[in-house]
Amino acid sequence: MTDARNGMTFAEKVYETVKRIPRGTVATYGQIAFMCGHAGAARAVGNALHVNPEPVVVPCHRVVNASGKLAPWFAFGGLNAQKRLLESEGVVVTDDAVDLKKFQWSG
Repeated sequence: MTDARNGMTFAEKVYETVKRIPRGTVATYGQIAFMCGHAGAARAVGNALHVNPEPVVVPCHRVVNASGKLAPWFAFGGLNAQKRLLESEGVVVTDDAVDLKKFQWSG
């Protein structure tokens, strides 16, 4: 699906938006969908991130679910890898979740 206005696919918009999430913060799948102009497409964001072609460039580890929970099937090493990456940026992970009130990006 390509957006006629800017020629970007939905996945490309997702990747560009996720690149903007600052180190030490997280965003939700729904938040990314909304920012891409596709409110309600949280699952599609997850699908795009699952096949992220540049995980070092597109920090998909900074995306969590609406409750702050980490992805149990994080595509690039599993839940523990996502947790390690977030904690290395100063994000506190408790019971495999992030406190969105404290760490959510206001983008």
